[in-house]
Amino acid sequence: MSKPIVTGLMAYGMSGRIFHAPFLGTKPEFKFKAVVERHEKKAAAIYPDVISYNSIDELLADDEIELVIVNTPNDTHFDFTIRALNAGKHVLLEKPAAATGAEVKIMYDLAREKNLHLMLYQNRRYDSGFLLVKEVIEGGRLGQLIEVHMRMDRYKTALSPKAFKESKAAAANGLVYDLGPHLIDNAIALFGKPLSFTKTTGIYRENSEVPDYFHYHLLYPNQLNVYLTAGLLMAEVMPAFAIYGTLGSFVKDRRDTQETELDKGMMPNDPAYGLEPEGSDGELVIMGPDNKRESEWLKPLRGGYNTLFETVYHTVRDNALYPVTEEHIAWQLELLEA
Repeated sequence: MSKPIVTGLMAYGMSGRIFHAPFLGTKPEFKFKAVVERHEKKAAAIYPDVISYNSIDELLADDEIELVIVNTPNDTHFDFTIRALNAGKHVLLEKPAAATGAEVKIMYDLAREKNLHLMLYQNRRYDSGFLLVKEVIEGGRLGQLIEVHMRMDRYKTALSPKAFKESKAAAANGLVYDLGPHLIDNAIALFGKPLSFTKTTGIYRENSEVPDYFHYHLLYPNQLNVYLTAGLLMAEVMPAFAIYGTLGSFVKDRRDTQETELDKGMMPNDPAYGLEPEGSDGELVIMGPDNKRESEWLKPLRGGYNTLFETVYHTVRDNALYPVTEEHIAWQLELLEA
């Protein structure tokens, strides 16, 4: 391994504390140099050697920092990414990449011009359940696929205090831009760009100014139908993954443990990290001769956010192809903007 990547984190809110700092602080591929904390200085309690800057300008002025993680509110992603690239930093950018496809193109064009890497943090590609779904589909045991359903259901009547997420009608706000990038990226990772799609959104919670429900129907070659759904008033949570093919089906609940473990202080180098609890298996049903039904329970794979950061390392240090490509993000924004 060559030298660690000196990295700075733009914010230490929920995203920074859970999804980024634990990996920067434990993986030898990275040197966690600095974080921006405008108000309370909380990072030092866990990462005493990390510098806490008061502003993004101070972070970007640190010449030692090579990689910046942009994990700020949605409507700042475009501006802060442009500023980081102009400061000569590689960027790992939280979803959504931006509000529009035009902004995405500007960011990637600038990254190319500066000979820098712009990488999108699509962590749901590395959820334990999704990794198992991918393995089942690629194994071909279901035959020709007919329907694929992927959902992220919740029940939350109260609006988020974070206006950029749910309550304020502005660019890149609402459930479509919050959970949509996860589900759309899952579909793109499995099947690529759809031939066509339809999109339905709704606002059901009192005083919400942005959609709190969405449903996409993506049509792919060979009559494959993919359905992506998320809602914030779903009292009975349905299976996160339901795959139907000509030879059988596979159904799996969303039980990935990584976010919960990291939130409780478990570090990603813990041997128990990323393992779903007993009883989280997915059911594979294969229809045999004479329509005999054979059921098999498949154990979920270990969650792979560690792999995501290893991929970032190899992209920056070895110029390896980052799996979430510019084309993928352009397709994603086409669906988000529609």
